[in-house]
Amino acid sequence: MAVELCLLLLLFCGSTISEVQPIYKPPPGTLDFGFVPSKTYDTGAYHEPGAIGILFKIVHAFLYLVQPNTFPQDLIRKLAQQQFGNTQGDYQKPENVVLTLQAIYYEIGFIVSAALGLLFILLLPLVGLCFCMCRCCDNCGGEMHQRQKKNADCQRSCFATFLFVASLIISVGVLCAYAANQHLTNQVRGAKKLVNSNFKDLKIFLNDTPAQIDYLVSQYNTTKDKALSDLNNVGPVLGTRVQEQLGKEVRPALDAALTMAGAIRETKEALENVSVSVEVLQEGTERLHANLTDVKMHLSNTLNDSACNAAQAASTCNIIKNSLEQLNINANFSGLPGVSSQLAKVNDVLKIDLSSLVQKGYAAFNDTPDLVVNQTRNILSAVPYIKSVLESIGSNITTFTRALPVQKILADLMVHLTQTEAYVQDYFPVVEQYDFYRWLGCLILCCMLVLILVFYYLGLLCGTCGYDKHASPTTRGCISNTGGNFLMAGVGFSFLFSWVLMIVVVLTFVTGGNVEKLVCEPFEDKNLFKVLDTPYLLNKHWKNYLAGIIFKNPNVNLTFEKVYSDCKENKGIYTSLHLEHLFNINELLNISMYTEDVAFRIEHIQINLSKIILLDEIGKENLLNFSSSGVDGIDFSAYLTEINKSVTKVDLLSFANDLEARADQLPKGALENALKGHANNIRMIHNQQVVPLEQAMKYVKARSTLNQSIRLLKRTSSELMVKVKNVISAVNAAQNLINNNASQVIVQETKKYMDTIIGYFEQYTEWVKESISMEVAACKPIANVIDTAVDIFLCSYIADSVNTFWFGLGGSSMFLIPAIIFAVKLSKYYRRMDTEDVYDDTENGNNGYHKEHLYGIHNPVFTSSVEQW
Repeated sequence: MAVELCLLLLLFCGSTISEVQPIYKPPPGTLDFGFVPSKTYDTGAYHEPGAIGILFKIVHAFLYLVQPNTFPQDLIRKLAQQQFGNTQGDYQKPENVVLTLQAIYYEIGFIVSAALGLLFILLLPLVGLCFCMCRCCDNCGGEMHQRQKKNADCQRSCFATFLFVASLIISVGVLCAYAANQHLTNQVRGAKKLVNSNFKDLKIFLNDTPAQIDYLVSQYNTTKDKALSDLNNVGPVLGTRVQEQLGKEVRPALDAALTMAGAIRETKEALENVSVSVEVLQEGTERLHANLTDVKMHLSNTLNDSACNAAQAASTCNIIKNSLEQLNINANFSGLPGVSSQLAKVNDVLKIDLSSLVQKGYAAFNDTPDLVVNQTRNILSAVPYIKSVLESIGSNITTFTRALPVQKILADLMVHLTQTEAYVQDYFPVVEQYDFYRWLGCLILCCMLVLILVFYYLGLLCGTCGYDKHASPTTRGCISNTGGNFLMAGVGFSFLFSWVLMIVVVLTFVTGGNVEKLVCEPFEDKNLFKVLDTPYLLNKHWKNYLAGIIFKNPNVNLTFEKVYSDCKENKGIYTSLHLEHLFNINELLNISMYTEDVAFRIEHIQINLSKIILLDEIGKENLLNFSSSGVDGIDFSAYLTEINKSVTKVDLLSFANDLEARADQLPKGALENALKGHANNIRMIHNQQVVPLEQAMKYVKARSTLNQSIRLLKRTSSELMVKVKNVISAVNAAQNLINNNASQVIVQETKKYMDTIIGYFEQYTEWVKESISMEVAACKPIANVIDTAVDIFLCSYIADSVNTFWFGLGGSSMFLIPAIIFAVKLSKYYRRMDTEDVYDDTENGNNGYHKEHLYGIHNPVFTSSVEQW
């Protein structure tokens, strides 16, 4: 039933996927489908053993020493595939013998250990029986007589120490076994919560699936509504797209024409500024030139006076005469060429408003969406057909959903799940009861060892505390004698219980160790799944067993390992089980079959946008007239040269000071005074005319304006004819695009627009794919059930606890052997003897030993039959 549910679920979900592959895929508007409704699973399939985990790791290390070989994948495959018959001859076949030897080689560690355990089981009771019979015959230490030795105290201390150490080791083993026994019981008692958590997650898995399916279906309406909304606005949207595409060439051409119109206005303003600035500067320099000429004439007349012919003044007058040529203006703006003709031509160009013509071109181009809407009626006629297609697809999805028996299958699965849960809940007390019996049996085994340890510890305590080194063996105290008896009692119980303990140890060791090495470790590293995925292993006719069960096609590459890994990552059933191999899930929403007719209509669209005039012939002629206005013929270098010159050739103040200094060199008289008067006049001209020309705002502004205007005209006139022709060429190219290629652009943009509509459905299908893969029917609970059953229950709860139990119990049983030896040896020093060795007083006190009864001296203490041990 579970398989049927998954298949039908994913048949529905997969049917929402389309195979549309558009030639051009623009980034469509992003659709928000929200989140698939889902709940969080409670089960955490991970077990933390706590402090006892240290013991588990020690046991794992010991098992690695016993069995260091890696997981035998090939051997298990061969054993599973090998045919073992019922006759003796089948087992004697060479291939079967080889496999048997390989299995023995792999299990050699367990076999040797188990053999040692069996040897322990057989020999220890036999040795105990022989030991008992030997002591009854007063041998093997059964004779109640102790030989005196010089190192007796040292031997007694060593035996006591070794016995105490062995008892401690046995105690540790008993504690380990008890802790493992109690841990298993605690985990079994707490397993009910984990089991209930798994059942709860499985119920969530089944209950959430219908809601997730309904949510995926409902989100088709989101896609459909967005597509219909765009289709209802196809005119404005498509017109805007066409305008944007044409605008890539049209707008730069119109912008260049508009820029040229602005350049014409700027040229006129610059020419006017040049004309005005030159007049202002010419006025100032002409007045200065007249004054300097007048001063120079008067100064020349003065120097022609007869006084200059005198010997003392002749040389000075000649120097002054030679410097008169410096009294002249330097910047002569009167000689600059005029710009009136260029200004007149530019004014004639400006009689036509080029900016207005360009703005009309803008306005005509901005009407493109309306023109496109009016001339694409054949596209709009396809919109109702597309709407009907989308509605039919939605209807098909709804019909298909209702046809699927998902609810029935889910209900049946829920019934089975509920019955299974009830069964588990009913039998869980039985499990706890049997676990109690197991716990009690293991406790009894531990108590056997505890009883032995009690005798050993009491024997050590009584013997050590009651021992009197001054007392002879026959006169030892009651406490010391009791200690020896306790030790021998411990020895007796060791022989009685040890073989029983070792039987349990061997059985649990072989079982638990192999479960750990052959199940738990390969499950953790997924080698166990690789064995299960071996072709033709579980079914000799199927290559992939899981694919054969689900798809009835064993050639599909579906493995246990891949399914488990995907479910572990909480992927959907569709992805985990590769259910795309069951259904053709791309037919229901294959929109390509519906868009062929629309595409055919689009390809034959004829659009005429010749009504759009970007710039008429008058505007183009106006641009050509501007290029021939003569602006580029202005002598810009002459203007820039005069602007950069100083006002006068010589600094008038320096000239006046020098003139006055030379006048001081002349004899006192009218000539000196006349020259000083001329110097003062020169100073006055400098202050009244030169300084204003250099500093007055009127002249400074005129000079700056002239400089800026000339430079602007120079930039504008640079390759003016080429610039104008480029503008006209760009406008003609844009006009040609509109007149001849508009239909092609419209068809192209219409295809892009339709691809955008299709892109909405591709978003939906991609979202459905991703949701199916990761969210719809996420199979994490299935992986949790497997982890709970194998990794937690079998391995962490049972195998680790059982292995730790036999590890502790087996270690304690093995150390019973040295404990028996040391206890027997030590008891001789604690028990009261019937006879003892004494010195011969007639000799030197060191020569002879005599038994007490030869001298008629009897032991006053009654020797009980128990002491014969």
